Amino acid sequence: MSPRNILFLMTDQHRVDTLGAYGNPHAATPVLDGLARSGTRFDRWYTPTAICTPARASLLTGQAPFRHQVLANHERNVGYREDLADGTFTFVEALREHGYNTGLVGKWHAGTEKNAASFGFDGPDLPGWHNPVDNEDYLAYLREHGLPPYEISDRIRGTLPNGGPGNLLAARLHQPVEATFEHYLATRTIELLERYAATPDTPFFLELSFFGPHLPYIVPDSYFDMIDPELVELPKSIAETFEGKPPVQRNYSAHWTFDTMPIEVTRKLIAVYWGYVSLIDEQVGRVLDALERLGLADGTAVFFTSDHGEFTGSHRLHDKGPAMYEDIYRTAGIVRIPGAPPGQARSEFVSLLDCTATILELAGIDPAAAVDSRSLVPLVEGRQVEWAPDIVCEFHGHHFPYPQRMLREDRYKLVVNPDSTNELYDLENDPDELLNVYHHPEMAPVRTLLMRRLYRQLRDRGDNFYHWMTTMYDVGDVDHDPTQSGLDETTYRSTEDEVHVA
Repeated sequence: MSPRNILFLMTDQHRVDTLGAYGNPHAATPVLDGLARSGTRFDRWYTPTAICTPARASLLTGQAPFRHQVLANHERNVGYREDLADGTFTFVEALREHGYNTGLVGKWHAGTEKNAASFGFDGPDLPGWHNPVDNEDYLAYLREHGLPPYEISDRIRGTLPNGGPGNLLAARLHQPVEATFEHYLATRTIELLERYAATPDTPFFLELSFFGPHLPYIVPDSYFDMIDPELVELPKSIAETFEGKPPVQRNYSAHWTFDTMPIEVTRKLIAVYWGYVSLIDEQVGRVLDALERLGLADGTAVFFTSDHGEFTGSHRLHDKGPAMYEDIYRTAGIVRIPGAPPGQARSEFVSLLDCTATILELAGIDPAAAVDSRSLVPLVEGRQVEWAPDIVCEFHGHHFPYPQRMLREDRYKLVVNPDSTNELYDLENDPDELLNVYHHPEMAPVRTLLMRRLYRQLRDRGDNFYHWMTTMYDVGDVDHDPTQSGLDETTYRSTEDEVHVA
């Protein structure tokens, strides 16, 4: 393929069910819905791990988190590596080596000491996990346009056991839309787009990465009050009892003070969250309009996705964490490539990881270095290709170490939790994942099939989590000493390899 321009639009902690294109009848997301109609909507798009920094490091490298080893956010680090090792492959460095301009405006959060510029991205340095409203470039933007500073009221939060205030979940922002961090990010993106358009012979990759709709949902009046809470249908998993679930989930619900807030507050939080998504949709529209105005639309592939989802009250939880529910692992994924058929909906299991190989293929670069990534170009072009019937996701901890692995296939999901009970969900009969059927006797054949399949995939990938599974579950025959002692290897050799001692 000849090099193409690439515009990569990314949100943070964004539920798939906030978009009209994914079935929300009350969503005010005309821009992203239009992008889906003009491109390909992926209905089974997953994050490799539902936490910001590891997911973003996976996008950069095309490597699963266990491989690149950046496994937790800096703000809640539990002793893991905080930056990619020197010499690690990244797509942005490969693009620059092939003559691309590369820009990133917005959230970086893929490392601590190394920032976006360390890897060759143009754009303002905006560190941290939430809108950095004290950043000097943003403050200069406000001064330049005579806009008022950040100020909030109407804070929504629960109550901690000591009677103190819980984590801030939402607030009313006393700024006009033009002063919001989202409008600022879109403006800086358009400025960089104009700069790149001035050198039409040089292709570009430009990423706009919003910090929202990650909590706390802080938006102006028109978005804070945009959605009538009475229109909000509460998620069925609000009825979660945690019966038969890992105890950490109940503890995490307490951490987020869910039960200290009336159900009406949850309804309002969801309404504000949808309003936040609408604000972002409008800013995406400004950028796409600039792409058209500059005559770049026909030569630019456009991606839209998120690093992971958000609970927003589902399973009596907020944020993300040690629970591998669809709410935080399945996200929106939309790709538009010029010349590809519009209006497609694909049902293959794909991943944020697959963006890396897709970007490389669009740029005419061998995607082999993105070892855990597979190009989506054939799917976007409407071709029928062999594809894996399932997807593996992983988690390593947030606030505290907590290893998990998940296998999701057409009907069932298996989650392996070494500390407590495993989970098995029948998503056909229980799409809200309320009933853990792992220990149900009639599920034994499914449990065994999925456990063995997950085990094989982890072994093939080199993910050492499989060692635990070898000795704890029925994983089928093994061809190595599962005790890792190295003292009885002949027991596990095949007959052809046996060594007979006289």
